[in-house]
Amino acid sequence: MTRRRRPLSPEERELWTRVAASARPMRTTPAKSAEAEANPPPKKPHPAPSSFHIGQSARSLTAPHDLVPASEDRLAAQPLRMNRRTHQQMQRGKLKPEGRIDLHGMTVAEAHPELVRFLMNAQSAGKRMVLVITGKGKGKVKDDHGPIPQRIGVLRHQLPHWLGQPPLSNVVLQVAPAHLKHGGGGAFYIYLRRA
Repeated sequence: MTRRRRPLSPEERELWTRVAASARPMRTTPAKSAEAEANPPPKKPHPAPSSFHIGQSARSLTAPHDLVPASEDRLAAQPLRMNRRTHQQMQRGKLKPEGRIDLHGMTVAEAHPELVRFLMNAQSAGKRMVLVITGKGKGKVKDDHGPIPQRIGVLRHQLPHWLGQPPLSNVVLQVAPAHLKHGGGGAFYIYLRRA
């Protein structure tokens, strides 16, 4: 059984026209027509890669395994424990070292006790800044890129470790790479605490 629709009265029609005029559409974009849905625009094909090689973005296997940062990086990262003006003068090579020790040609076993003896005697003598020359290492040996790399300049890389351990950690106030006129990358300024 189908129901017949009754016709709207003039009052209902007038009410409906007022409601329809005050209504705002929910969708601001026009609805897609049935024709547009039936015929979607063609998709653009992906461009083929010009020259792709498997592993092209992988890192080289010959890259060094830097497990420990360089001594210059470690020294630059340490906090400043001395007067800023004196530290700047020291880095610019304007302060004259009051003593120096040259560790060239020594092994690690020979150099460590010599360094401890020298720094302890320098502090007891009232010296404030000394120069420790470690050298840059032999030029014949190249950096080893193996699983356990050996660095050039073993003494240069060991010096910050030695200075951070007792008894030298109580003696040393600040360490900085030396200026070029005092040896550059193969030497270090060591500023000592007062005795």
